[in-house]
Parts: sequence; structure tokens; C-alpha cells
Amino acid sequence: MAKSMARSGRLLEGLGLEGDAHAGPGIRQVSLLAIEQIEDFESRVKQAGCDLRPGSFGENITTEGLDLSRIRVGDRIRAGESAVLRVTQLGKTCHGGCSIRRVTGDCIMPQSGIFAVVEESGEIRVQEPLKVASQRKALWSWLKT
Repeated sequence: MAKSMARSGRLLEGLGLEGDAHAGPGIRQVSLLAIEQIEDFESRVKQAGCDLRPGSFGENITTEGLDLSRIRVGDRIRAGESAVLRVTQLGKTCHGGCSIRRVTGDCIMPQSGIFAVVEESGEIRVQEPLKVASQRKALWSWLKT
């Protein structure tokens, strides 16, 4: 389900993005997708007439300049001043009937979508940097994006 852009929002611990239709308990409370992946996909399916933008794939957070291919399950992402997400799933099984797949024959969420739970609540705003902490290192290191 496509979503419209908001300038800010509130991530709620254990639930997801306040007011989102998919907010609630579970392992896919928040979804992330890179704008670079959306733009690349749009250039490949341009002949299908899709007009893609942030939210077209139903993602809650559209990133820019963050290499999501380096994200792993268990990594933590700080969003805004205090919100913390923990990555729980990479990609997803496509339900087969999404409108983008019906029009283009393809969808990027199954391969490129990142899903997370909210571990700490907080406000988020457009253009605020995300900071990723990888659990693959013995010591946590916050990386600026």
C-alpha cells in the first residue's frame, strides 16, 4: 500500500510508526527502502508508466546515501534524537498482488526492503541522519550516514 510523505513522525516502542496501518506488535513494525533503489527500479520499468516516489512501495522510511545492502539482521539504527530500530528481516515474500508488480512484473521490496522493530520511541524528521550500529563488531560503533 503506497504511503504519502510526512515531514515528521513518532516511532513507538514495540509498535512502529504512530498512525501507520501496519503499526502493532510483530517483527515488521517499520520498513525502510533506499531512494537510490527506487530510482534505479523506476528507470528499468519506465516503459510501464509507473510514477514512483518515496512511499510507493509502502515503506515507512526512505533512506538516501545509506548502503542498505550492508545492513544485517540484528543491526540497530538510531533515527532522530532518541528512536532506535533493530533490524529483524531483510526482504520479504511478496504477496504477489501488489500494484507495482501487477503493472511492471517486478517489485524491489522482496529483495531490498529492510524491516525492523522499534526498541526505543522517539520523534523522526525528514533529512535527519540515520546512524547504524552493527552487532557484527565486538564494540559498537555508530556510523554516520
